[in-house]
Amino acid sequence: MIQHIEGGVCAAKGFTASGMNCGIRKNKSKHDLALVYSDVRASAAAVYTTNLVKGAPLTVTREHLQDGYAQAIICNSGNANTCNADGIEIAEAMSQTTASALNISPSDVVVASTGVIGQPLPLEPIQAGIPKLAASLSAQGHSDACQGIMTTDTVVKEIAISFEIHGVECHLGAMAKGSGMIHPNMATMLVFLTSDVAIAPAMLRKALSTDIAATFNMLSIDGDTSTNDMVVVLSNGLAGNPEITEEGADFSAFMEALNTVTVHLCRMIAGDGEGATKLLECHVEGASDIQQARTVAKSVICSSLLKAAMFGADANWGRVLCAIGYSGANVDPQTIDVTFISPKGSILVCRNGAGVPFSEEKAKEILLEKEITILVNLNLGTVASDAWGCDLTYDYVRINGDYRT
Repeated sequence: MIQHIEGGVCAAKGFTASGMNCGIRKNKSKHDLALVYSDVRASAAAVYTTNLVKGAPLTVTREHLQDGYAQAIICNSGNANTCNADGIEIAEAMSQTTASALNISPSDVVVASTGVIGQPLPLEPIQAGIPKLAASLSAQGHSDACQGIMTTDTVVKEIAISFEIHGVECHLGAMAKGSGMIHPNMATMLVFLTSDVAIAPAMLRKALSTDIAATFNMLSIDGDTSTNDMVVVLSNGLAGNPEITEEGADFSAFMEALNTVTVHLCRMIAGDGEGATKLLECHVEGASDIQQARTVAKSVICSSLLKAAMFGADANWGRVLCAIGYSGANVDPQTIDVTFISPKGSILVCRNGAGVPFSEEKAKEILLEKEITILVNLNLGTVASDAWGCDLTYDYVRINGDYRT
């Protein structure tokens, strides 16, 4: 049984964290450096942005994780360390300093950065801050670490759960940042997951790559795929379960736990999109196969016209059909039903590809809520999929109009 618990990335046995302002950000009240540490080396896996322009930290982290193990994560915000001539040198120095402070190997350090692209990243404040971070590591440091990775986020994004594998109580925690420049594939943000499950690196990679296809790759805020973002999971085995080395009941239990955490984070990130006032979820059912379901769901959630309509609480269902029509999915427009759902109720607005009479007043009441589900039934099969996004508001332009300055 999966239960939600406190602790974020520190909920699993053997994990501690910390965060602070080291001087990268001009606003000294905001943290800009975070550290997560495992008492022992952990199995590690990661998935990276598909943008061809990648931040230097991703290059360094990919190299460090080639053996499938890591023990610490160092991350700064306020500067992406991307498109810098000395970017690799800076990222390597961050890992070296972290390793020295923790008495571990530099190759066991995951390095991440987020923030403005193309700005030189000063190394001195980071090198001065890392020993302080290491000294302040604690099981209560998860919130400080969360704040250290945030950019335009307005809320801390973290979750932790407990569950059983082979009769042993296990834990999985996570923290994330993400508000803008989020679009598949891979859905772009920073997500750090920690677990005490004993699982072989190869199986951890399989679990992560399988899960993101249905979660982070189904998340879009603005259609821009970032240069720096990645999902990293460390699992140190301290729970004491028999090591997961193949598929089976134990692997399935881990996958269920992982999916619980990642779906929660997808919803948090979508709901905190830059300038957003509403969380949008597109649930597609009645598809003939999973690719069809995912293609349709993604296209609907990515439609700027639909996102604007949801901001205005306008039940303009034609924009849903339009997005499905150009999605590339092989569907029959004359079998599609569309329903808008929120805590205020549900309203059918389209049946068999054509409009049906409905109350505009009731529809507006439903669409004024903070969380809205767009239910699309293709009526072609039994497969379903979800995608997450947010409305498009005036504030999105305001935030990004002066993001750098």
